[in-house]
Amino acid sequence: MAGVAGLSAVGTAAGVSAARTIRHRKAINDAYEGEDFALLEADRGCVVTTTDGIPLVVREVGPVTAPLTVVFAHGFCMRMGSFHFQRAALAERWGDQVRMVFYDQRGHGQSGAGPVDSYTVEQLGRDLETILQVMVPRGPIVVVGHSMGAMTVLSHARQFPERYGRRIVGAAIISSAAEGVTRSPLGEILNNPALEAVKFMARYVPNTVHRTRGAIRGAIRPIIRTASFGDDHISPSVVKFNEQMIHDTSIDTLVAFLHALEVHEEAAALPVLARIPTLIACGDQDLLTPAKNSEEMAAVLPNSLLVIVPGAAHVVMMERPEVINNALVRLVERATPSRLVAFTRRLRDRIE
Repeated sequence: MAGVAGLSAVGTAAGVSAARTIRHRKAINDAYEGEDFALLEADRGCVVTTTDGIPLVVREVGPVTAPLTVVFAHGFCMRMGSFHFQRAALAERWGDQVRMVFYDQRGHGQSGAGPVDSYTVEQLGRDLETILQVMVPRGPIVVVGHSMGAMTVLSHARQFPERYGRRIVGAAIISSAAEGVTRSPLGEILNNPALEAVKFMARYVPNTVHRTRGAIRGAIRPIIRTASFGDDHISPSVVKFNEQMIHDTSIDTLVAFLHALEVHEEAAALPVLARIPTLIACGDQDLLTPAKNSEEMAAVLPNSLLVIVPGAAHVVMMERPEVINNALVRLVERATPSRLVAFTRRLRDRIE
């Protein structure tokens, strides 16, 4: 049980480190009190089965005949509901001109769990290809990813480069990195020998991991929660919803994908994304994937739009949804045929 004790110790140390960089959040009036964060669950739904037999739950809004489809891939320890504010605002903003498709990644939300050795960023890229083949067999596509979901998009671009510039006409990489995340406070956990032992056990003696669930939760989840938001004035209801997503993620998924995030290497995707308009966005208080990662990606993408959101942290699309929504509208304008560009531009002018 030495590994468990070590894991508890690193959780405490990393928690202290993160706490030093996050301000104490003040009690505020809750702008989203009573918000229905289950909005997506009422949308049209289906199940798409991956090539290795994992059922992925999918939701969509907007007509299948829309000129453009935007596909969203969520991040680590989250689910499709993390795009709640994009679904709510952009469905109204785009109307019947854009169809939006959301899905829960394997091991997350309502989707099925897979073997531990399938929890890799490369496999997530293949899962995205399955979603695209089944849900969007024709027409132009914009892909949007947050955190691990953005790594999913990068992996997909590397594995299926022929898609980009033809069917996939735009991409958004939000709060992410093209390489592993060891250069961040999360790296304090990832590089700890105790967690290495837990990751080994998760792969080879999973029953042992089940007996150490409490220690793992204590070490990792507080760091993810603390690093999610940077603004002192974030809605308590938004924080609660984010924490619920983290809590609902199984320990097996959490531990296995931590390793995937550590070793992922998708820099080869960047020349592929250079073919299309790309949005690179993050908060300037992001501890998990610092703004430097976004700046480095944008520097090698000549057709990119870089949006750094002041005061926001890792879950920027929930913390400052209006900024990300406007950036996605601009991305669609740049990526799509003139008829849709004119439509969205007129609509934005009317709103602003």
